[in-house]
Amino acid sequence: MRNTRQMFLAAGLVWLAAGAAASAGGDGDRTGTIPASTRVQTPSWSGDDGASGNPLMTAAAIRAAAANFPSCIERLWPLAARRGVSRASFERLTAHLAPDLRIMDLLDSQPEFTKAVWDYLDILVTDERIAKGRAILAKYGKLFDEAERTYGVDRYTIAAIWGVETDYGALAGNRPVLRSTATLACIGRRQRYFRDEFVAALEILHHGDVKPDKFVGSWAGAFGPTQFMPTAFKRYAVDADRDGRSDVIDSMPDLIASTANNLKKAGWQSGETWGYEVVVPANLDFTLAGRQHTMTIRDWERRGIVRAGGKAFPRADDRAFLLVPAGVQGPGFLMLENFRVIMRYNPAEAYALAIGHLADRLRGGGPFVQDWPRYERVLTRAERLELQQLLERHGFDVGEPDGRMGPKTRDALRDFQIRIGRVPDGFASAGMLERLRGDR
Repeated sequence: MRNTRQMFLAAGLVWLAAGAAASAGGDGDRTGTIPASTRVQTPSWSGDDGASGNPLMTAAAIRAAAANFPSCIERLWPLAARRGVSRASFERLTAHLAPDLRIMDLLDSQPEFTKAVWDYLDILVTDERIAKGRAILAKYGKLFDEAERTYGVDRYTIAAIWGVETDYGALAGNRPVLRSTATLACIGRRQRYFRDEFVAALEILHHGDVKPDKFVGSWAGAFGPTQFMPTAFKRYAVDADRDGRSDVIDSMPDLIASTANNLKKAGWQSGETWGYEVVVPANLDFTLAGRQHTMTIRDWERRGIVRAGGKAFPRADDRAFLLVPAGVQGPGFLMLENFRVIMRYNPAEAYALAIGHLADRLRGGGPFVQDWPRYERVLTRAERLELQQLLERHGFDVGEPDGRMGPKTRDALRDFQIRIGRVPDGFASAGMLERLRGDR
């Protein structure tokens, strides 16, 4: 649902003061939608270049875009008009918008791309979160029953999304959605994506789908306990309680049904799991790892993959891809179609792994069987960017170097490891960075 956005919030690293007042650009009531009683002072923009190295994230580019903010907003009027927003609504909603530049510091800091996967899971899949999730499942059992009957989506996955996104509503955020999406539509490296989110936010307010004082959320514009982006709200929100409004903020029937509807329309396979923890032999051809290589579980077994804990796979003909987030030193995972569906909610593998694991814990499953390589030093953001730049210098395609360890970077690192005769597991260790430095 979210694309790359507010896991800074969900991971418990939220600025608890996240509110409407903000950075160099004016105070929070300038949107004309958020009452003063909801405003909380937030930290100002650091004034630093973004960590991604993207030219649109330099301090100079951010300042220039901020100075051009009113003109940028006005250029979005034709798109809003085509979506049915009246000129009167557009002027009323945008007349006093000012950018929240603090968001620029958060944009390059999403932990699903920057933290070690084991640290990320430690934050999100805790005994406390498991206990709270089970209480939610018991409290709203009839609503989850209805969602499973209607949409065929596993209740534990819905509850896990709720828990990972906002700790069951405790960390939903209180920044004005309109201001956040407007900022990102005009400033920084994600402008093309956020133009649609901003216009969708205008539509929501124009049509009265969400009350202005309730239309608050994460720094990236996601709102409600399961964090709907404005465009996702428009596609998937359901009026399950039949009160004439699709309310994903305060109506539990609407919230649960809408989240289930999102997953169903993304391709959820009813009655199937997300994946399995597996033991990966060190002599595996690791070039087969990654989302682009899918084969039956039977074929993976023929290559030496076994399920962790000695369990059998229930269906040998299921197709899966292999994920090895910590390389040969850590646990592996065979991922089924429902893992891909979760990634359509948020396209980070660490996020989807956290959702799947928390869902299993909520249904009574245990922790992962194998240990993570916690002895490995986690690369800093600057070191990850350096690693990508060095790979690029060696002729490997990492896409745009941004300090995030995505699939393209892992594939490039595997190719380098093959070149130097190492196990090509794609794990960005400190040792691999040192080797790349030595080969300059």
